[in-house]
Amino acid sequence: MAAITAATVNELRKMTGSGLMDCKKALQACDGDMDKAVDYLREKGLAGAAKKADRVAAEGMAYAAVVDGIGVVVEVNCESDFVGGNELFQKFVKDLAVVIAKENPADVEALAACKWVDGATTVADAKNELFLSIRENIQIRRFERVEGGLSVPYVHMNGKIGVLVNLDTASTDAAVVELGKDVAMQIAAMNPQYLDKLVDSAFIEHEKEVRLAAAKQDPKNAKKPDAIIEKIVMGGIEKYYKEICLLQQAYVKGEGEDVAAHVAAVAKQVGAPIAVKGYVRFEKGEGIAKREDDLAAEVAKMVNG
Repeated sequence: MAAITAATVNELRKMTGSGLMDCKKALQACDGDMDKAVDYLREKGLAGAAKKADRVAAEGMAYAAVVDGIGVVVEVNCESDFVGGNELFQKFVKDLAVVIAKENPADVEALAACKWVDGATTVADAKNELFLSIRENIQIRRFERVEGGLSVPYVHMNGKIGVLVNLDTASTDAAVVELGKDVAMQIAAMNPQYLDKLVDSAFIEHEKEVRLAAAKQDPKNAKKPDAIIEKIVMGGIEKYYKEICLLQQAYVKGEGEDVAAHVAAVAKQVGAPIAVKGYVRFEKGEGIAKREDDLAAEVAKMVNG
């Protein structure tokens, strides 16, 4: 058996355009024979997969689920919304949530090495199998795993947004689960940046400093005492809380109450304390620069080419 070194793995990668892990597996399967490893990758359909990995993957699915009491939110990206709605792709994402719940990987890299739901292969193997079916760049982008409390998942628009809300309560009343879903829907719609205005005091102080400096430079405030300017600024920050802090936001399904008041009302209804401990919101493709295709230029190129 020929020695399998980093250099030989990298050489095979350059020859086939396959991923490093796939090249290593191919060489191991072929006892280090380079020619056989090339054929192995071609037969498996993995040659060229790494080249596709350079293409922008900003579509896909954000998914939230609770598996045996463990809350999971995960985002997996692909290149087209058509594939994002594919049953095989969506099943992969849902099965991935099960793996995350059971295996508790430290990060995406560790997740790739975890056992797949079949117990015989790995997540990386399952991802390769999916690639063979859909032929698009697939990226497991991120995930969060939440233990303890009562986690309630919500998936918006078939995977455009995945939300997980975690509640601290001893109640098992159906009204509490409904509350969790309603709060998750609020998060999906309003995208709050913070849970509570009291959570991040450093943010509050920074916001106050910036606003005070701006207000003092405003000619309209030139003759106003500092105490009055500070009062105006703090009033503006209070309004800002209602935009960016979940518990201070107006409850979208209520009339005149904020989310905190609605949570308190449900707690009173079921006769048990309820607190929103935290939440995770993933929106597919957020922050990924999408490629803008110029269709007219492509057609012109084809016609004139």
